[in-house]
Amino acid sequence: MILDSPTTPDSPTNGAPSMAVTAAPSPVAVSPSAARGAASVPGPPATRPRRVLIGTDTYPPDVNGAAYFTHRLARGLAERGNEVHVVCASDTGQARTDRVDGVTVHRLRSAPLLVHPTMRVSVPARLDRLIDSLAPDVVHVQGHFVVGRAAIAAARRGGLPVVATNHFMPDNLFQFAHIPERLRDRAGELAWRDFNRVFSRADRVTTPTRIAAGLLTDKGFAPPVEPVSCGIDLGRFQPRAEPRMWARKAFDLPDRETVLFVGRLDEEKRLDELVRALPYILNGSDAQLALVGTGGQRAALERLARRIGVGDHVFFLGFVPDEELPQAYAAADVFAMPGVAELQSIATLEAMATGLPVVAADAMALPHLVRPGENGHLFRPGDVQELARHLTGLLASPGLRAVMGAASRAIALTHDHQASLARFEEIYREVAR
Repeated sequence: MILDSPTTPDSPTNGAPSMAVTAAPSPVAVSPSAARGAASVPGPPATRPRRVLIGTDTYPPDVNGAAYFTHRLARGLAERGNEVHVVCASDTGQARTDRVDGVTVHRLRSAPLLVHPTMRVSVPARLDRLIDSLAPDVVHVQGHFVVGRAAIAAARRGGLPVVATNHFMPDNLFQFAHIPERLRDRAGELAWRDFNRVFSRADRVTTPTRIAAGLLTDKGFAPPVEPVSCGIDLGRFQPRAEPRMWARKAFDLPDRETVLFVGRLDEEKRLDELVRALPYILNGSDAQLALVGTGGQRAALERLARRIGVGDHVFFLGFVPDEELPQAYAAADVFAMPGVAELQSIATLEAMATGLPVVAADAMALPHLVRPGENGHLFRPGDVQELARHLTGLLASPGLRAVMGAASRAIALTHDHQASLARFEEIYREVAR
């Protein structure tokens, strides 16, 4: 079942952008005896900010969409007056507690994840002691793996409300787990069964889009699911007035028409299709492909580009810090997203907010963002010639790019992260009643 919310960007807006709600969080009553320095004379209850504990298996310095969203959620909630704690795996292995961006981060002892080159997994442990010491008003988990699972279990034992947000697709794990193609359907069924068992214990479940919510229903998840956009910072990601040449120079890119991708260079992103589209594009345009991000497919993509003769038109920019990402989008003429396992695609939203037209795979939640003929085009996954044809048409027409880019910006305006934060605060109030 999919729930509609008046503040969810998937709901009808008549073209108007969602309005951010910036009211302070509802205070939580604290008995005078529990308040620090309470007087012995009885008086009215003191109040404190809402205390939120976010449980996640991935958090910066991890580089992926779930880590990026969770960090922005935690920081955004803290900026809006909430007391925010995050529990996650340690990035170094040793347990520690840090205070970063107004958020208290409790890092659990961890070990390298053997099937992933950079991620670590926390050592399984009960989180009852941490939850008892923090006494959060709500626990908000970002997944059903080790930390999310332990946080839900501890919250249930402690009688605390639980909100759970899904970022999971089995496709994101197949490459790292080295699961053979013939076994992936069965492995996916088992993974979804485990997900359903864990997330069914939450009081409220959200996911970024209506399409992603429908996916959960299709996979047998019975409780209601509310789509709440990940949202983006529309102040940081917006069209820039300076020439693209300046932004290209900052990344040592030649000054020519540029197709951009931002994200992990991993199997489910299907970046080989972008590289294989380039020879067709070069028949009519001296264009280039710029790939921002790191991942296990980089070496294979480099070999592919050299083998088909486009090595001098494909540029690997590597990891780009978050503060420099707006400039990376400013270097591009068109954004491309060939991935087939996107529950929303924050990178696509950011590109749209900067005024770029988009060519994306007609898969999962990408049709939620790309409206064919309005702000870009969709192509059938695997159809390299259709991908090349759409990109060539946009690269050949600056006027069409401008019109579609403006439409992208208008759609992105309905995904203001402040509206998303406000909706999560409303959900916290609702489950705490």
